[in-house]
Amino acid sequence: MSLAKMQNFESRSISPENFTGEKGKGGMALTGTGENAARDLGQGWKVSPYIVIKPGETFPLGAMDGPGIIKHIWITDSCPKNRMLIIRMYWDGSDTPSVEVPLGDFFASAEYQRYAPLASIPVCVNPKKGLNCYWDMPFYKNCRITLENLHSEDVSVYYQIDYVVGDIPEDYGYFHAQFRRVNPLPYKECYTILDNVSGNGHYVGTYMFWGVNNTGWWGEGEIKFYLDGDREFPTICGTGTEDYFCGSWNFDIGGKYQEFCTPYSGMPKVIRPDGLYSSQQRFSLYRWHINDPVYFKKDIKVTIQALGWRSNKRYLPLQDDISSVAFWYQDSICKTFPPFPSVDELEII
Repeated sequence: MSLAKMQNFESRSISPENFTGEKGKGGMALTGTGENAARDLGQGWKVSPYIVIKPGETFPLGAMDGPGIIKHIWITDSCPKNRMLIIRMYWDGSDTPSVEVPLGDFFASAEYQRYAPLASIPVCVNPKKGLNCYWDMPFYKNCRITLENLHSEDVSVYYQIDYVVGDIPEDYGYFHAQFRRVNPLPYKECYTILDNVSGNGHYVGTYMFWGVNNTGWWGEGEIKFYLDGDREFPTICGTGTEDYFCGSWNFDIGGKYQEFCTPYSGMPKVIRPDGLYSSQQRFSLYRWHINDPVYFKKDIKVTIQALGWRSNKRYLPLQDDISSVAFWYQDSICKTFPPFPSVDELEII
């Protein structure tokens, strides 16, 4: 769509300075987390720049009436640990979240408390830990977004949700993002990125945070897309893990893993052993199917193998610590997410 094309939308924005997103209601706060700093200036002078979420509390970041489309989310926080904040999004009155993901993983940065720049089309992570996403997220009736604090202390959160309201086509799909983790992966089992999804839709992205529990190369495994009734064999089968993420030859430049960031794919972070307690390598990888969505009419399942090498040039099935987020659109709200992991199952050690 041309940026010059005129649109029949109205722009709105939700933040701690305007919790409802109402027109002409921003910056009106008389009380808030910045009221002491603004005591000499008064209303309109950054009185409510952020929120505080108590331990165990789920905070309603925003509720919007439709039809409309979320266009951009910016958020940052004071939490010292990863995966202690969970973002959820609900479309059109559903009690089942269509997005249920640790905050950092949703922005393709599982360990975002340890900054690494990420510059891609739908997701950017900017200094020091400014999390941004630009996925279009349509809703017809309403939507709500929450953030749960699993940390044992208060967490300060700054955020802004930019959206538009106005008529949208009836054939827009619902945005979904699903998190999974297995640690360790059982021997000779494939890792499941997505399963139990029925409907008509298209798969638009994969984020993976891969912790290696062996020495040696870990990315020989093939990704497989099972589409519309595929059972034993998939319709789409890749050639290797680094190939799927649009790299090649082990991401190896001069005997070292090379980080990279591009509009559609990247490995923005490699966590290397420090010679003491940080002993395992971890890799943060994203692949956005923006120009090449994977379409399905009835159902979809996505898996990836964890393969290294053993003696005599034989593959070694690995038992790694693997996390993922699958991103897709479909014509209905998916209500078959697996149970969400506990705090201990989320924690990155």
